[in-house]
Amino acid sequence: MKSVEIAGSKRESVGKKATKALRNAGLVPCVIYGGDKPLHFSAPELAFKDLVYTPNAHTVEIELDGTKINAILQDIQFHPVTDNILHIDFYQIFDDKPVMMNIPVHFVGSSRGVRNGGVLRKTNRVLRVKALPENLPDFLEADISELKIGNKLYVAALASDDYTIMHKENTVVCQVRTSRTAITEDEDDEEEGAEGAEDAAAEGETPASEE
Repeated sequence: MKSVEIAGSKRESVGKKATKALRNAGLVPCVIYGGDKPLHFSAPELAFKDLVYTPNAHTVEIELDGTKINAILQDIQFHPVTDNILHIDFYQIFDDKPVMMNIPVHFVGSSRGVRNGGVLRKTNRVLRVKALPENLPDFLEADISELKIGNKLYVAALASDDYTIMHKENTVVCQVRTSRTAITEDEDDEEEGAEGAEDAAAEGETPASEE
C-alpha cells in the first residue's frame, strides 16, 4: 500500500487555548494512539490533502523531530461550516501486528446484464479489511464481467489469503438490477441458440434434439 509522508511538530500543551491558537495559525492538532502513550503533534492543513481528499487508501509515515512513525488515519473531524480540518486521530502500526482499515472497492469488467440495459448497484464501495501492514491492499478488485440481470456479487468473491475481509461472506458488494429498458437475457440465449441452429442447417448439419 502506498504511504503518505507528513512532517509534524510535537506539541506540549493540549488545552483548548493552545489548540485554538494552532488552528488560527493554519495548523491541525493531531494525536497518535497505539504506542506506549498518545503522541500529540500538529502539522499544516495542506500536508493532509493527499491523505484526506482522495478516494484511495494510504498508510502514513509521520516524522516528528527526526523520528518516523508508521500509522493509519483513524478518525477526522471537520468544521461544520468551512469544512476545515479540526482534528485528526492516527493509530500507530507495527510490521508484526495485523491492523484493520477501510479499503475501497474497484469495479472492473463489462457486465452482460448492464449491456442488456440493467443497472449496476454498488452496495458496498468500501470494505473493512484486516491484515499485516505489508499485506494491506490499495483496493479490492470486484470483477463484474459475469453478472447478468438479477445477479449479485458477494464478499466471498473478493477473498484472499493475504487479508481478511471483516464482513460476512454473503454480504452483497454489488448487483445488476433490471430496468424498463432491460432486455430479457433468456430471450437473448434463445436467439443465440436459434442462430446456431440456422448456421448448422446451412452447413448441412442436424441440430441436437432436446429430450
